[in-house]
Amino acid sequence: MRLGSGTFATCCVAIEVLGIAVFLRGFFPAPVRSSARAEHGAEPPAPEPSAGASSNWTTLPSPLFSKVVIVLIDALRDDFVFGSKGVKFMPYTTYLVEKGASHSFVAEAKPPTVTMPRIKALMTGSLPGFVDVVRNLNSPALLEDSVIRQAKTAGKRIIFYGDETWVKLFPKHFAEYDGTTSFFVSDYTEVDNNVTRHLDKVLKRGDWDMLILHYLGLDHIGHISGPNSPLIGHKLSEMDSVLMKIHTSLQSKERETPLPNLLVLCGDHGMSETGSHGASSMEEVNTPLILISSAFERKPGDIRHPKHVQQTDVAATLAIALGLPIPKDSVGSLLFPVVEGRPMREQLRFLHLNTVQLSKLLQENVPSYEKDPGFEQFKMSERLHGNWIRLYLEEKHSEVLFNLGSKVLRQYLAALKTLSLSLSTQVAQYDMYSMMVGTVVVLEVLTLLLLSVPQALHRKAELEVPLSSPGFSLLFYLVILVLSAVHVIVCTSAESSCYFCGLSWLAAGGVMVLASALLCVIVSVLTNVLVGGNTSRKNPVHPSSRWSELDLLILLGTAGHVLSLGASSFVEEEHQTWYFLVNTLCLALSQETYRNYFLGDDSEPPCGLHVEQGLDGATPAWQDGSACDALERDKGHRSPSPSQVLRGHKKWMVLASPWLILACCRLLRSLNQTGVQWAHRPDLGHWLTSSDHKAELSVLAAISLLVVFVLVQRGCSSVSKAALALGLLGVYCYRAAIGSVQFPWRPDSQDISKGIIEARFVYIFVLGILFTGTKDLLKSQVIAADFKLKTVGLWEIHSGLVLLAALLFRPHNLPVLAFSLLIQTLMTKFIWKPLRHDAAEITVMHYWFGQAFFYFQGNSNNIATVDISAGFVGLDTYVEIPAVLLTAFGTYAGPVLWASHLVYFLSSETRSSSALSHACFCYALICSIPVSTYIVLVTSLRYHLFIWSVFSPKLLYEGMHLLITAAVCVFFTAMDQTRLTQS
Repeated sequence: MRLGSGTFATCCVAIEVLGIAVFLRGFFPAPVRSSARAEHGAEPPAPEPSAGASSNWTTLPSPLFSKVVIVLIDALRDDFVFGSKGVKFMPYTTYLVEKGASHSFVAEAKPPTVTMPRIKALMTGSLPGFVDVVRNLNSPALLEDSVIRQAKTAGKRIIFYGDETWVKLFPKHFAEYDGTTSFFVSDYTEVDNNVTRHLDKVLKRGDWDMLILHYLGLDHIGHISGPNSPLIGHKLSEMDSVLMKIHTSLQSKERETPLPNLLVLCGDHGMSETGSHGASSMEEVNTPLILISSAFERKPGDIRHPKHVQQTDVAATLAIALGLPIPKDSVGSLLFPVVEGRPMREQLRFLHLNTVQLSKLLQENVPSYEKDPGFEQFKMSERLHGNWIRLYLEEKHSEVLFNLGSKVLRQYLAALKTLSLSLSTQVAQYDMYSMMVGTVVVLEVLTLLLLSVPQALHRKAELEVPLSSPGFSLLFYLVILVLSAVHVIVCTSAESSCYFCGLSWLAAGGVMVLASALLCVIVSVLTNVLVGGNTSRKNPVHPSSRWSELDLLILLGTAGHVLSLGASSFVEEEHQTWYFLVNTLCLALSQETYRNYFLGDDSEPPCGLHVEQGLDGATPAWQDGSACDALERDKGHRSPSPSQVLRGHKKWMVLASPWLILACCRLLRSLNQTGVQWAHRPDLGHWLTSSDHKAELSVLAAISLLVVFVLVQRGCSSVSKAALALGLLGVYCYRAAIGSVQFPWRPDSQDISKGIIEARFVYIFVLGILFTGTKDLLKSQVIAADFKLKTVGLWEIHSGLVLLAALLFRPHNLPVLAFSLLIQTLMTKFIWKPLRHDAAEITVMHYWFGQAFFYFQGNSNNIATVDISAGFVGLDTYVEIPAVLLTAFGTYAGPVLWASHLVYFLSSETRSSSALSHACFCYALICSIPVSTYIVLVTSLRYHLFIWSVFSPKLLYEGMHLLITAAVCVFFTAMDQTRLTQS
């Protein structure tokens, strides 16, 4: 079957997306789980150890507290409470920490530091899988055992107010609740007022056992303006007053209850220096945990410094405090200061229950559990505990009894620590079968793309795909038979659950048929290449065929970037790789420019690598000697060299353009520090976003929007120009409405709103410009001769995307957009046109600059740098699909805008019918190489120390980037089909 290069590449990328999806599902595994499911009913508690005689304590200990109130403040960093901000803005909390009846801890949250996985860790004591960062946007019901489930089963009445994620995780568990949307980050007042308004009436009532309050305002302020915003102080003061109200109310009610009450203040995760979260920096993982109760009275002079614990320890502690069984999947240990005031027998009983639960979980998940140091310590502790019980029953008061009890305590605590650590390291078991299936599909697609390069980049931009060969090939049926046998063997013998085995036979069979067909096509293409290779050796290509310096740079740069993905430091600092590549590209272009102008290099370009020699219609074949012969015949009417065309100031602009672009890139590097090693250093972005420099930020934003208009309006129709001007004005008005910038006539305005009207005003013009461009494209299909109408339509679509990016970008990032358009203009006028680069080289240059601008925006391979506030611009409620799409576009605006400019440039500057097909194929290939290599590297490094903190986030970024690439290739193919229709 004969396919165009672009259509073939689009199909390949679509199959690759399927392979990556299967791989990701297998790579991000489910954490260790107990085989005893929560719905199977509660197991009887482990009896107290005994030495010879039967134990007389076989029930759960009584609750330690009458009522428990959990105040969870989203994104509460530890230094917000224990640091200078806490002293200044939370005086009551600081008093409780330093002198009150409380125990303070710094609880470490494991990545991913986003809300839903952290709630699961707090209530189940388990470590959620990293893929929960994706599921965070749509939390499914939690089926694991948890403190909430145990409390509900025990008949306790639970009341909840706050983040609706809890309601989704624990449906039908709350006797009373009021959920608030957690993803509408522009709101940081009403979202907390909706929680506080219930407090007075609930605290007066006594018909509840557990009260959970989840405040979101602090997290939303962080997303909007960062941890250094003046709004942070106001919000901390508000939270301090809420805590004081709850604590005083609980104290006043204690006279009516036989047991004391417990107030827990905690955070689900911290907040990075940019105000986001999701990664593993100290600011994101360290959260405060304060347990406040009259049972924790301290003696005069008793100074209690915050101890470092794990966030998973909270579940076991709450279960013991409420007299409930510890959740079966918990890997946490009891916070011993909570029970250290109880009698020795109760302390040992609590620790024994915790170690029994951890040892059972270890037995169910580690085959060689008997050799585990923690299990050995547990057995020894249990024997000592039995001896202590026998001595306790004989004589209750003796120094020997006390000393032995202290020894058993220390032994239990050591066993708890070792068991918890062992389970945490065994937290995930990879689904290797699903990973292998996904890897095979992806590598087959990459192999097929590489083998198809000579045909795909031929001047006809077509290739013969032997789709009929699988149906008539014995190899095809043999491979299906082998894969089916492997599937049956793996799925019937696997001890752990496998995602691919869980698929229906129709779905799994479809993937196996696809893999078999790809293998047969690869074998057929490889056979043709080998046969063609023998022919080409008999008839060698033109002797002048060679690779240019730019081609070598592209090849070495791509290979160097791919190899760098195997090192964690290079993944963390990948922006440095792309900055180096684009800077080197500018130097190579400068050298090429000087050679053309000063050395008089008017000879024919080499015929080895180039797809199209220039954009003037001459399209020689890939490594085809006849192409060079054709150029020799056409010497008389060949396009003149750049030095013959441009004179005067245009010539000097051509010579200066690479250096101007280099200067622009250097300025952009100073705008946003990203990565890990230097992310904490001050940059121009931090300086601009501080409250002291709002005037400077306003001027810079206005100038950037003006530059955007000047550079974009040149290719638009008069109607689109007016819409663009009004839209950019609306962008500034939106930023002024939310307080990011200020109007010159109202420098001290305090009228801050959500800017919903202003943002929707801009959306109208964005949709209008996109509609106009689409209309022109459709009209150009009908009027085949109107080539100009199509180019105008493509530019207007590009302009609409630029306007949307201007709306979603933070004000200090608007210069990134302006410089992107400026570099595109310089490259178009003074580099690509005069130097007559071919479609393949232009495509790679667009791809490199798109990747560089991804990092110029301040993005990184760290999930915390994703600006989720972009998904809520102009929305007054959380709507999932628009929020996801806007966030994705705001994050990948750089690559998308450079890809849309590539389509416009190749459609407008060349009449070659193969340019778009070549560009689509090259774009798909250069995106597929790093993705395919990276999944192999990640598989081999799956036990690396930084697999979850460094390599896994990058894997999610690569998967998302491949999905964006698929969408870009579809657009390429659509435009290419339009050209074919016209021709």
